[in-house]
Amino acid sequence: MPEVVAYPATAIARDRFVLERRGSRPQYDPWRYQGVHVEDERAPDGAIAPIAAIFLTGRECPWRCAMCDLWKYTTITDTPPGAITSQLHAAREALADRPVAGVKLYNAGNFFDPRAVPESDYEGIAAALAGLSRVIVESHPALVGPRADRFNAALARHQTAAGRPARLEVAMGLETVHPEALDLLNKRFTLEQFEAAARALEQRGVGLRVFLLISPPFVPRAEQDEWLTRSIEASIEYGASAISLIPTRSGNGTLEALAAMGSFSEPDLNEVERSFALALSQARSRARVFVDLWDLERFAHCPDCLAPRRDRLHAMNLQQTILPPCSCPRQDGAALQ
Repeated sequence: MPEVVAYPATAIARDRFVLERRGSRPQYDPWRYQGVHVEDERAPDGAIAPIAAIFLTGRECPWRCAMCDLWKYTTITDTPPGAITSQLHAAREALADRPVAGVKLYNAGNFFDPRAVPESDYEGIAAALAGLSRVIVESHPALVGPRADRFNAALARHQTAAGRPARLEVAMGLETVHPEALDLLNKRFTLEQFEAAARALEQRGVGLRVFLLISPPFVPRAEQDEWLTRSIEASIEYGASAISLIPTRSGNGTLEALAAMGSFSEPDLNEVERSFALALSQARSRARVFVDLWDLERFAHCPDCLAPRRDRLHAMNLQQTILPPCSCPRQDGAALQ
């Protein structure tokens, strides 16, 4: 049982709180990517296109968000120049027999952090991605600026097969628009700063994706649905063309401590399904809404209905429509939400 202690009131103290509760991390070779996953995704025009998520190895994020465990997949040293380019060439070779329309470059941190992705690699990265129509990267709002311009310019120099530059999209973790919860999550930005970064992307002709949490810490359980709908509405107002819902997963030490304080409860599969349906209803086709299906089994209580429920959520991701709920054989066919 985690020790019940007070959650710090200042950002610096919260950094220390998060770091003190971390476990060990594997050692990764900065010249090797960690994996590739190809999944169909609904594009803005309604077409279904295969998108490859490439999990890159690089330096960890300098921010210490309370809910994040991505540091487990990073290095503590700066990413060497040339390493990201080398990883991408190897990943593209692995994808040689699987045509994809675009890629998500997931470096478990910030693409525009020069200590994680050296600017000297931008040209090589763009060359490695030549021929793709979409390139999606992740960034903290504070890093949206000239480096986004320089990377976008590099992409423009390496056109797609149709003779057009790849469309750059930046995914930013808003998590929730609950102002107190956003501050306590230690994101280190305000809603006004997030909106400013979103507008800066829009001015540059760069697309915006937004990550939102299902069951974020510090939001009272009875208010979760209300704040999710507010977060969806704000994301659309900020210009997001895609919104990804991430079920908040314990396992980073900090969330266990927050659970002991009564400030966090991990969602179950019913809550994931309800939240996704609510988000789709709120978005009303003004933006695509996806739910993250990775590790979905950890949220399920019944193994018998997990597969059809996962299939339903995947179909909803593609169709952007709320489908009829599944029935569970353990509950005599009773419908699940």
